[in-house]
Amino acid sequence: MSNWGPDNEQTPPGGTAPEAVSTAQRAAGFVRARRGSLLGAIFLMATSAIGPGFITQTATFTATLGAAFAFGVLASIVIDFVVQANIWRIITVSGKRAAELANAAIPFSGYLLAALVVFGGFVFNIGNIAGAGLGLNALMGLDPKLGGAISAALAIAIFLVKRAGIAMDRVMIALGTVMILLTAVVAFLANPPLGDALRQTVLPDVIDFPVITTIVGGTVGGYITYAGAHKLLDAGVSGLANVKEVTRSAFLGIAVTGVMRYVLFLAFLGVTASGVLLDLAGNPAASAFQAVLGELGLRAFGLVLWAAGISSVIGAAFTSVSFTSVFNRRIEGPVRRYVTVGFILAGLLAYLLLGTTPVALLLFAGGFNGLILPVGFSVFMYIAWFRKDLLHGYQVPYWLLVSGTATTLLTWYMGAMAFGRIFEFLGS
Repeated sequence: MSNWGPDNEQTPPGGTAPEAVSTAQRAAGFVRARRGSLLGAIFLMATSAIGPGFITQTATFTATLGAAFAFGVLASIVIDFVVQANIWRIITVSGKRAAELANAAIPFSGYLLAALVVFGGFVFNIGNIAGAGLGLNALMGLDPKLGGAISAALAIAIFLVKRAGIAMDRVMIALGTVMILLTAVVAFLANPPLGDALRQTVLPDVIDFPVITTIVGGTVGGYITYAGAHKLLDAGVSGLANVKEVTRSAFLGIAVTGVMRYVLFLAFLGVTASGVLLDLAGNPAASAFQAVLGELGLRAFGLVLWAAGISSVIGAAFTSVSFTSVFNRRIEGPVRRYVTVGFILAGLLAYLLLGTTPVALLLFAGGFNGLILPVGFSVFMYIAWFRKDLLHGYQVPYWLLVSGTATTLLTWYMGAMAFGRIFEFLGS
């Protein structure tokens, strides 16, 4: 009979003490959970950044500006890098959500930030539902309004049924991989003018600030700025101990989405440079893929656009509603889930009632969230420079402070230059 038991600390011959097994299992489980949380945050940021808004905006602006739009794509990547690298560090080190942290730094600023992000997220979610509807239109020929309603219903089911969300995450990763491969194939077959694109990436013939503000807003503005960081907080990944992993994850996510954005631009540039006219009023992105890959390309892209739309509806709703707890602490747990469902339903109702086309909604949503971006980012740069007490003494690297300050000034300038024209998108 072994003398190893629950009250005996001896180790059985060739065995391991139960305490050691338990500790090792807990440690391994913690590492897996943290890795999963980081990957989840990367995924949420990436799918939010390359949603139907960015895809539609890229197709539309490539058709109108040609290779000169390469500068706008580069600007969006650089601004995204600086914003996310700062925001992820500041929020996770502080351990507070964005609105709560802003209130702690500047009284009442968190309420303003929350109001702007929730409204901007609502506008964006109308566009996301419209984008999902466009995806089902390209995939199955459904009316975009009906497709949007079906997509919103599925997004609600994912929030209400936990296991459906897990399955959907896996499906989204698979469809994201298909999107990358499909875009790469189209970019290769379309044979874009690489020399001209590379030159105009740094020396554009035209700099259009409303366009740049819209594409920046579509990829890093509004709720997207805080999506990954808030997901990490909800997963318990915060504090000084996780700074390196959080930063590495942010950089990886930005690098992947940056490459994807540029490849997507090259795909559309190759199509438009060959003389094909995109369906700017209907579904410009789908028409580009159809021009290169025929009916199969149209259906496959419809599936990808629908997946991007669904994941963006989820990301916008999750992050926007996470800001509402600053107004009422009871909006947590089950209550938060039902508020999120209401948020999606309200966006669907607005989409069904509005007479604006899905493309116009997606363009306006990006532009509006581009106007919101500098408001919140200014508060966080103030925290990084002057409120280290809220960061537990952590010093944000000076290169990030300087680049963040420059980016803040740039986004304020772009917003001022673009303000009037952005609202014109609703009439297009």
